[in-house]
Amino acid sequence: MGLQEEFEEYAVKAKTLPENTTNESKLILYGLYKQATVGPVDTSRPGIFNQRDRAKWDAWKAVEEKSKDEAMGDYIIKVKQLLEESA
Repeated sequence: MGLQEEFEEYAVKAKTLPENTTNESKLILYGLYKQATVGPVDTSRPGIFNQRDRAKWDAWKAVEEKSKDEAMGDYIIKVKQLLEESA
């Protein structure tokens, strides 16, 4: 199985993570997913009154130095880790 196929498989599995998954973990996954699918941040940072979108933007910005393949690999590892913790 190639990296792209494995990434897509784990993107589906990520939707089955338990409700008690921390926001920090969700933000890490969000940033890695965006980096893997879109690439470096291509929007301006949301305003201070939009905390949710600002946190998501910051999570994406934090991983913008990673290549698409690195982001996919890290995403897969993080989803595996979270699924094991919830088992």
